[in-house]
Amino acid sequence: MNLVRKNSNWFPSLMDELFLENKLDVPNYENFSIPAVNIQEKNTNFVVQLAVPGLRKEDFNIEVEDDILKISAEITSENEENSTADETKFTRKEFNYSNFKRSFTLPESVNVEDVNATYNNGVLEITLPKKKEEKALKRMVEIS
Repeated sequence: MNLVRKNSNWFPSLMDELFLENKLDVPNYENFSIPAVNIQEKNTNFVVQLAVPGLRKEDFNIEVEDDILKISAEITSENEENSTADETKFTRKEFNYSNFKRSFTLPESVNVEDVNATYNNGVLEITLPKKKEEKALKRMVEIS
């Protein structure tokens, strides 16, 4: 198997370093390992979905403080020990299930007491129910 080598010319190499199309080739890949997020607004709730495959639900920490939703994950050392126990050497490694932290400011219409989360098939789904809106009383005003 032949490895593909970078161009040895100085200018194209510099341009390749400045204008990266594939973020996986960046030396500091950890900066780009934030999971992708989908946020949906429905009539009765908001749904936040994070794409985080390869983790366990015990790895996540979800908290709401001062109308800020904080989602984080920490990979425990026993998970890392199990994955490196067979001393496999990688030529290229693009799977990156590392620690992350995400924060979202919640609108005032969210009922923070009833937030719930599920983790299924690599997607963490957090449901944020909306507060019940009190209907304004309709009142007729007579003109005097």
